[in-house]
Amino acid sequence: MTNLNTDSSSVQSYLTILQNIISRMASNSASCKTWCVTLVSAILVLIADKSKPDYALIAVIPILLFFFLDAYYLGLERGFRDSYNEFIKKLHANSAVVEDIFIVSPGGGTLHILGLTFKSLYSISVWPFYGVLLVMVQVAKKCVLS
Repeated sequence: MTNLNTDSSSVQSYLTILQNIISRMASNSASCKTWCVTLVSAILVLIADKSKPDYALIAVIPILLFFFLDAYYLGLERGFRDSYNEFIKKLHANSAVVEDIFIVSPGGGTLHILGLTFKSLYSISVWPFYGVLLVMVQVAKKCVLS
């Protein structure tokens, strides 16, 4: 097994790949929030147009789905950041080998990813956003649509 040099183009490419994946997961998380607001707003407008305030609870379904999807993307992002940091530690300790640059995964398997996802459910960037959105649907149902 050959140790890797920090100046190696393969090391730089590998780090760039991981950075791009991390950026993509963060972008996906932001897109979840955007799509959720758009979809919930559209549902509430349609419900207001039909004068059926009891149907406002339909808007809760996309909120919950995007809540979990957003947490999943944040969990993946954490997993890839951990993978990135582990590789950097190995690189600085001169224990990184060529085989390490061919592993592009968040590591830990499915249960680890599920754990990271559930941990992300409590993230300050997730639950306040979706919690406020749920409250807003309830307020719209009681005050605006009734």
